[in-house]
Amino acid sequence: MEQLNTIKELINQGDVDTAIEQLDQLLQDTSVEKEKDTLYYLRGNAYRKKGDWKQALDNYQYAIEINPDSPAVQARKMALDILN
Repeated sequence: MEQLNTIKELINQGDVDTAIEQLDQLLQDTSVEKEKDTLYYLRGNAYRKKGDWKQALDNYQYAIEINPDSPAVQARKMALDILN
């Protein structure tokens, strides 16, 4: 999905609000069902970069519920380690 690269780039550049808006729109699109875990993972990354830990952890959790092998598992663990 081409848009994922754009979103990753936005997050890397620190434009997390735009990335979150795009992810919110994509998550409402039923045609991206098989990408949902990745979208939640990326949205978690965007919120983490923003310093919104609760939203980050929630989004990682959604990704993990969809795909137990998601990279969100590690990201969530790291976020919890930082918070503790």
